Amino acid sequence: MTTLLLHACCGPCATYPVEHLRHQGYQVTALWYNPNVHPFQEHQLRLESMQRLAQAVDLPLLIPEGYDFIRYLRAVVGREAERCQHCFRLRLTKTAEIARQNGFAAFTTTLLISPYQKHELLRQIGEEVAAETGVPFLYQDLRPGYSQSRKLSKKHDLYRQQYCGCIYSEWERHSRVDIIVEEKQR
Repeated sequence: MTTLLLHACCGPCATYPVEHLRHQGYQVTALWYNPNVHPFQEHQLRLESMQRLAQAVDLPLLIPEGYDFIRYLRAVVGREAERCQHCFRLRLTKTAEIARQNGFAAFTTTLLISPYQKHELLRQIGEEVAAETGVPFLYQDLRPGYSQSRKLSKKHDLYRQQYCGCIYSEWERHSRVDIIVEEKQR
């Protein structure tokens, strides 16, 4: 059985991918590393939801110490229009490094289930990180399982968030301002 380290952005988004990947024969371990999530209370709500799912479906869960919010900010401040690129690279690099250190055969991410994420960018960065670390990136378009993930998250009574997690997406959600458009107009 192939070992796979699955970067988990949240419990709800992990539901279907874990089930799907296990059905394909992967031995899945999840990694919680989301320094982009702000405020800290939101980070903790999402972490608790992920822990609840891990316990419910007998999923090994790795949780690195600390909250790398400052590292995230250093990666994106001044580059807000490209923030997703920098955020994906930060999280996928950490996942690949931990996969390499712990002997996983490959890595992937639950971000691939979201119809709101930039899949081609995720795939490109995943493949670049794989080349840099020597750990293969497993790309699968998991979006067809998105509605199933919503059902599974309700079944497990998981906290569902209303934004990707970063301070910028939260601001956009409340102010109805698109930072990317605003940045390009300058």
